Amino acid sequence: MKNYDLVIVFGILLTIVAKHSIGQTTVIDQKFHTSTTCSIPLAGNCWVEQTSVDTTEFIASSGLSGWKNPATKLNIYFSCSKGTKLELALRIKVPSGKSALKYLLNGDSKKIAISNTDFTILTLGSFTFQNGGYQKLTIQGLTKTGSTFGEISDVVVSGNLEGIHYVKDDFYWGRRGPSVHLSYAMPPHEEAIWFYNEVTVPKSNDVIGSYFMAAGFAEGYFGIQVNSASERRILFSVWSPFKTDNPNAIPEDQKIKLLKRSPSVYAGNFGDEGSGGQSYLRFNWKAGVPYRFLLKGEPSTNNSTDFTAYFFAPEINKWQIIASFNRPKTTTTLKRIHSFLENFIPENGNLSRSAIYSNPWIHTIKGNWLPITKAKFTADATARKGARIDYIGGKAKGGFYLKNCGFFNSGISIDSWIENSEIGKAPEIDFKALP
Repeated sequence: MKNYDLVIVFGILLTIVAKHSIGQTTVIDQKFHTSTTCSIPLAGNCWVEQTSVDTTEFIASSGLSGWKNPATKLNIYFSCSKGTKLELALRIKVPSGKSALKYLLNGDSKKIAISNTDFTILTLGSFTFQNGGYQKLTIQGLTKTGSTFGEISDVVVSGNLEGIHYVKDDFYWGRRGPSVHLSYAMPPHEEAIWFYNEVTVPKSNDVIGSYFMAAGFAEGYFGIQVNSASERRILFSVWSPFKTDNPNAIPEDQKIKLLKRSPSVYAGNFGDEGSGGQSYLRFNWKAGVPYRFLLKGEPSTNNSTDFTAYFFAPEINKWQIIASFNRPKTTTTLKRIHSFLENFIPENGNLSRSAIYSNPWIHTIKGNWLPITKAKFTADATARKGARIDYIGGKAKGGFYLKNCGFFNSGISIDSWIENSEIGKAPEIDFKALP
């Protein structure tokens, strides 16, 4: 969504209509018609805090609609620099009748009233944010005579906009939040056949929609997901060398071939984010428990490579195979090994989650175990363009950690290096005994 053109806003200004709030008069303020004004769209920056499953509120591309429940809270997020002074207003209307609302921001709580049936710029006030970083504007309905409390499209902000961060466009990705990665530094002059890693999701961080990817490589990824309140998965996928989002478009000689899988594992195809072979085990893994991942990548016949994923759960106390795939037109060992953390459900992009990636090791083509002691912290386009800055990564006991979403304040720069020489001992694995 683009910022509203100053000409349009000036047209609104010509109407200069006084609006009456509870105990005060609020007017359209000329401060909002300067070159230092921006509009924060609710479509990418508001989450509805609902207390009932029988709610009708939702956020669409045009903003908030269906606002009927007085228990519902609208939480709108943006980030600013320390000491920033801003004037805030709402672009708001009520379809019919009158509504009384209240808002909470920066420790200030006030009541306002609306009765305008066309969108109007309604002043909230002037605020100085002594504590920089993410701010939360909360709005709640009090009373209404019409069918809804109103419709809000944007928060209009005026003042020093340097240091302001919010989602301006690409709302789907902005609401998902920033994806963050650890790109592991391979020991020089070494080739890895095996990659070992462990993942622990701290308690209360197993948020629905999270993918804690443990063992990524140039051709695929392997990790754990929270798919719903009742389902969790161990997911292993390999991309086809044919670039497409439609798995049906892949030529026969470039399709990923399933070699083997555990009887309890689903295997098929995937699309939309590239295409290839996918497998997953439905398994109720638990937060606070370390899980072990072992990945093999080894050249096979006819210019192809076999990739095999093994998973070790303490509850079962043995290695189990997830799947093995053959990738054609590929002759390689494991390259670009990495881990990442992402949220794939936009409505949960306001919830924080983290993971600890510990004891990363490679087993080389020479037959040696070597520790991974260095990782580059990277992030996706949502983070790089400053739409969301709630991300962090760093050193953890025996390895590294990642955290994203939830509108906390970051303390790390993208593309910075993280080092940890205190990696745990090399894994003891009998490769010949693996299933």
